[in-house]
Amino acid sequence: MSNTSFLAGTLELIVLQLLRAEPTNGYDLTLRIQAISNDVLNVNAGSLYPALYRLEQRGLLRATWEKSESGRRTKVYSVTTAGRSHLSEQLESWERFSGAVAAILRVT
Repeated sequence: MSNTSFLAGTLELIVLQLLRAEPTNGYDLTLRIQAISNDVLNVNAGSLYPALYRLEQRGLLRATWEKSESGRRTKVYSVTTAGRSHLSEQLESWERFSGAVAAILRVT
């Protein structure tokens, strides 16, 4: 992530959220993060792929090999049932955390 540094676990939260909406490969996932964040968040392969592998090893993502539109094989990631449950817990935690930070930042 070159433009904005993330708090620990934030990349995994983003990955799970976006893959819950639509399974995709790593490259397209980086493009989606960049597009949705209006180029504020740029995730490099050195950060994304280790996160994808960690999530897969923990059973939160599933990876399958599929043919892309160009005919090449690509690894497509999707969220498992355990991943959806984990995401729900993490979203709740994120809401509490970001709300607390927002309240502190409003103090004058």
